[in-house]
Amino acid sequence: MAELTLDDLARQLSDIEVALLLCLVVREQCLIETIDACLHDLAKELALIGLNTFDISYSIIDCASATAIDDICNEILTPEARKSQGRPSGSRMNTETSSNLSSYKSLRDHSKSPIPGTHPESSNVVNMVIAKNFNLVGEDIQVQILELMRSRKLVTETVILNAPEDFLFVPLVVREGDQLHPPFKFHLTDHLFISHFHDPGNGYVYLEDSDWFSDGEQSASSVIRKTASYHQKKSPKVDGTMMNKLSEASDTVSTSAEVVRYIQDIVVFLRLSRAVAGGVSAKASNHFSRFAQLLAPLHGIDYLTPSIVALAARKVFRHRIVVATPDDDRSLQYGSDVVAVSQVLVDVTPDSILDGVLALEPPI
Repeated sequence: MAELTLDDLARQLSDIEVALLLCLVVREQCLIETIDACLHDLAKELALIGLNTFDISYSIIDCASATAIDDICNEILTPEARKSQGRPSGSRMNTETSSNLSSYKSLRDHSKSPIPGTHPESSNVVNMVIAKNFNLVGEDIQVQILELMRSRKLVTETVILNAPEDFLFVPLVVREGDQLHPPFKFHLTDHLFISHFHDPGNGYVYLEDSDWFSDGEQSASSVIRKTASYHQKKSPKVDGTMMNKLSEASDTVSTSAEVVRYIQDIVVFLRLSRAVAGGVSAKASNHFSRFAQLLAPLHGIDYLTPSIVALAARKVFRHRIVVATPDDDRSLQYGSDVVAVSQVLVDVTPDSILDGVLALEPPI
């Protein structure tokens, strides 16, 4: 059998799988958005993807009831770490919530990282955390999770967390309207590599052929379990070798001077847009370039094109853009009427802002 190429791999993976793959390659985090009715089923699908496609451990937590960092810490420990600390899952939660808050699955020793160079023996946290409703937690919890994302270590009063190098934190949230409500704090948002919206019409790779689908309101308390169809392969297995291959291929992607200028123009136009109050940071610009380089090999080419750059811009900037209010408009300093400005900004969304900026004539 011929070796699977990167562009063949991209065609065989679902959109969600590609998003997680790219984040695992660069060891960054991914924001997943969906509608309210699909939240719990999508969490199960993400868990199945982690287990079947990437062969990594996972934990699903519902942050809607988390009031302290220990509520989350207790649920993302590996089973071995929980036993060694003599601590039951969800010990700080009320009884009704704790029994249903998280799920953990491992068919074998998944604490081993899929990318060489990690140190699983020092890790006591699962590889992938699927955090439902994470935007509902308080600022203090967001700050501490950000520390875990950045340093792979977190010290609390009751536990010391050591996450693996390939740690993937996936906030799974409900999109209501055009922006997240309530929004994440700026620094947390800035460390989310990309965002991806899953439309239920796009289906589920693994969930559709299993009995894991939710039954109305009962989906909130469903615990992932092994099913008869569990071993049916839906997507190719992605191991550390394939991830390293993608990383190395992205490092050799060439960029013409015209495309570099196009990338710079997109960033500058976003920063100067009267509808943008913030979010286009230096880190976002770095993520923009890096994500575009990762996309090129998945399209079977070793150079950047304007269409790939435009796709990267939507994935990297959409969740970061802070839409300006009429009071933020700079023209008010020079005599503009706030009512007139309000009419200009009334229908502005991150998508419409990106549409306007990407209407720039791309290089040929």
